[in-house]
Amino acid sequence: MERVGKYAFIVGIVVALIAGVTVVPWAPAALAVLGVVVGLLNVAAEETHGFLLAAIGLMMSATALDVMPAVGEALAPFVGNLVAFIGAAVFVVAIKTLLEVARD
Repeated sequence: MERVGKYAFIVGIVVALIAGVTVVPWAPAALAVLGVVVGLLNVAAEETHGFLLAAIGLMMSATALDVMPAVGEALAPFVGNLVAFIGAAVFVVAIKTLLEVARD
């Protein structure tokens, strides 16, 4: 199962990149499913804090792309897809963490 999580992460990055360059109608659904798989299988309990912190940084920097005219316009579609992918994983990891805290 560990391999599935790693491959899901790689495929998610590739799909986000391809969908940032071309129109891929199924990309949002695929990115959401892949993000859930990554959140369930790829983020261990000891990695939760770092993962959530990095995801927050990614999501905040994605909103700052509008300020950079040349670079932001080119990267915005890819970063938007990446945020959708990571956002699904963050949701799963956050729920897992909340359940773990409530269990203690």
